Amino acid sequence: MTFQPKPGLIRWRLHLASPPEKVYEALATAEGRARFWAESAPESEGVVTFHFLGHEPHEGRILRREPPVHLAVEYFGTLVEFTLEPDGRGGTDLALLASEVDEHERMELVAGWVSVLLAMKAAVDFGIDLRNHDPERTWARGYADN
Repeated sequence: MTFQPKPGLIRWRLHLASPPEKVYEALATAEGRARFWAESAPESEGVVTFHFLGHEPHEGRILRREPPVHLAVEYFGTLVEFTLEPDGRGGTDLALLASEVDEHERMELVAGWVSVLLAMKAAVDFGIDLRNHDPERTWARGYADN
């Protein structure tokens, strides 16, 4: 099996112990996103403004919402879809599909999504923020706990 074999696509799966409603809330609300994804990520009229340390704010449109099973957002030139399925034991199987990925940025985005997803699992399942919140220790400077 080849790792991330399709050009222009990134696929990840993540199992969370939390129910789909709680996972969806983390993805779809400003409060939820601020717990793991960005320092803040408010939404206005279907546009999320992501604030990251060491970067200018980035705006991404919400393209589709189907609580609590699907959310699609425009994110740094890609289309990112989150699909949530109950695992039958009270948890959630999350599938992430990023498409329209620029091949020059693909490896960074592959790694970046691992960072975001694991931070999400820590925040949603355990109430832990894995990020360092230090403007001197950012992704651009090689810190995984940005």
